[in-house]
Amino acid sequence: MKTHIIDSEQENKLILKEYRSMLRCIQQKLTKSDRRFIRLAFEMAVDAHKDMRRKSGEPYILHPLAVAQIVAKEIGLGSTAVICALLHDVVEDTELTLEDIEREFGKKIAKIIDGLTKISGVLDLSSSLQAENFRKLLLTLTDDVRVILIKMADRLHNMRTLDSVPRHKQLKIASETSYLYAPLAHRLGLYAIKTELEDLSLKFTEREVYREIATKLNQTKRERSKYINEFIKPLKDGLVENTNLDFEIYGRPKSIHSIYSKMKSKSVTFEEVYDLFAIRVILDSPPEREKSDCWNVYSKVTDIYRPNPDRLRDWISTPKANGYEALHTTVMGPKGRWVEVQIRTKRMNEIAEKGYAAHWKYKEGAVESRDSSLDDWLLRIREILQNQDSNALDFINDFKLNLYSDEIYVFTPQGDLKMLPKSATALDFAFEIHTDLGVKCIGAKVNHKLVPLSYELSNGDQVEIITSKKQKPNEDWLNFVVTGKARSKIKSSLKEEKRTLAKIGEDYFNKRLKQLKVKKNSSVIQEFMSYFKMTSPLDFYYNIAIGRISKAKLESLKYEKNKLIDPEVKEKAKIDEVPKEVSKAKIDKHTELLIFDESADKIEYKFASCCKPIPGDDVFGFITINEGIKIHKTNCPNAIKLMSSYGHRIVKTKWTKQQEIAFLTELLISGIDDMGVMNRMTSIISGELKINMRSISVDSKDGIFEGRITVFVNDTDQLEALIIRLRELEGVLSVSRRDY
Repeated sequence: MKTHIIDSEQENKLILKEYRSMLRCIQQKLTKSDRRFIRLAFEMAVDAHKDMRRKSGEPYILHPLAVAQIVAKEIGLGSTAVICALLHDVVEDTELTLEDIEREFGKKIAKIIDGLTKISGVLDLSSSLQAENFRKLLLTLTDDVRVILIKMADRLHNMRTLDSVPRHKQLKIASETSYLYAPLAHRLGLYAIKTELEDLSLKFTEREVYREIATKLNQTKRERSKYINEFIKPLKDGLVENTNLDFEIYGRPKSIHSIYSKMKSKSVTFEEVYDLFAIRVILDSPPEREKSDCWNVYSKVTDIYRPNPDRLRDWISTPKANGYEALHTTVMGPKGRWVEVQIRTKRMNEIAEKGYAAHWKYKEGAVESRDSSLDDWLLRIREILQNQDSNALDFINDFKLNLYSDEIYVFTPQGDLKMLPKSATALDFAFEIHTDLGVKCIGAKVNHKLVPLSYELSNGDQVEIITSKKQKPNEDWLNFVVTGKARSKIKSSLKEEKRTLAKIGEDYFNKRLKQLKVKKNSSVIQEFMSYFKMTSPLDFYYNIAIGRISKAKLESLKYEKNKLIDPEVKEKAKIDEVPKEVSKAKIDKHTELLIFDESADKIEYKFASCCKPIPGDDVFGFITINEGIKIHKTNCPNAIKLMSSYGHRIVKTKWTKQQEIAFLTELLISGIDDMGVMNRMTSIISGELKINMRSISVDSKDGIFEGRITVFVNDTDQLEALIIRLRELEGVLSVSRRDY
């Protein structure tokens, strides 16, 4: 971290410069009153934060100023949001109160500041509190969306300045961001912010990957620009000659995160990712001509370049749920390369960049109905929030289901259009129409053919739901529904039934306590729950009712001197929430766990089977309930969820010098099925590099082989050396470590 030299005069000049820069970003015409209130908010924030500094050492006030600038310039909000952004931290961090703010600025601004203060703890402390705070955040979203938009700006600036934060905090904040904030930005239509949040998250969670892709993008910039110009020229000439449209056309590089996602999903290298950029055509068209002008451009594009018929996306006729409108097509460009072309108007482009905020600007007249899809989505959020019984983390996961998913469009028997996430089933559709319809659903007719509840719907399907009064939800339903609304309502119904059965179990338990002449209280219930490894009284009573806890076992237990005694077992095993050794390690939050050193015999640890880390990998420790500490790679498939949902159970870990220990890891390899290629591979592994090989399995089809090789290595350096040597072999096309 760089040392910050304090020079009051220089700092004051910098603060004033940033304030003026922020004012210039406000696109609406400011009245004298607006200017006075913004100035007052700035002066109050400067005074309140005067003794505070950021981790980088710079004056804290630069953070609210930066957030206000993002709110004004990048999201496009007005003076009210700017005032709130300047004051967003004062109630939580300084002596200023909500009453002070209401007195100076009125109720509306005080209410937004209150919303920002309440949600400041989102994804902090324990998991249940995280979910409760996230629930508050979403309630404010359905009340005044400016709260969440300012929170987005706050998170974006924190991500932009994350370099000055310790590594373990970088991982936690970046994981939270990619797990919830980026998907939420996507759903609100803040595409520019969503893309930057994803890229910054990748920069801190997978530093080497980010650096490598960024470097390669930079190296290929000139070649890319040349190709874009070559692609655009005939298109531009054709549009100028054959239309009287007012347009601009340019190439836009894909984000580092989207390139990396493609590399992972398609198992290809950077060089093999064909669509590193997209061509964008922006039209200046009046509302009544938008649709026809966009299709006109599409016609000209496909006259010049051959389109891929499977890659046409029409989000003009049916916009996305977050309001996004555009035509996307993929065409075959020069040199046999596929190129994505996006066609949209200036209004559509502003909505794509600034999302919900831009909708307010276009709420008048003809486009008002297009805002309804966002209102529908906010209504669905309210319905999920109403299920107060939902488990804390289940709640976040159910909500997250509806953030990133692509949409499909299906019809009711009356021809009404309904929008659902991709992979939605007939049962999801039933719950989308009405909760009672979902609860009583026994099947459906899709395009007049009878299908089961789990039938996956496709674009354009017409769906009729069949119900029965005798039907009740069951747990299997949760295995195939994908919408948060359906999952929330099913869980709520199941819990209601569980409560009814639990009452029967409780009556039996009370009867048994009377036989034992034991007075019922919380410590007695806790003793029984601990013995049967139950986490809540509801689960305990329910399991008695359904017979999972046998009545014979309950009747065999004795209760003497405030202790539960099992005659069959001399001493009941204690069930601890966290291992004692780990509890000691957690007392000091600055404890640094060193793997493979003298502390290794004090703290129990295991390597996670989901990612199989080896020395040299970037790792972290996760405190499990009864298996000590599990060591995960920071890019483990489960890492983001663990770090964002259970931040308080993450401990810092690092490798120290250790004795030679062999770790099992798996390589995926493919190539041309040539005689002797297997022999050459095994010669390098066992002969040249002296690496112990556990197994090799190969499958060959149509002249191409794909295989898995399991080897024992000491660390990432040895593994990397092996991968490099295998890639050099003639006939080998790709070698990669398996991502578990």
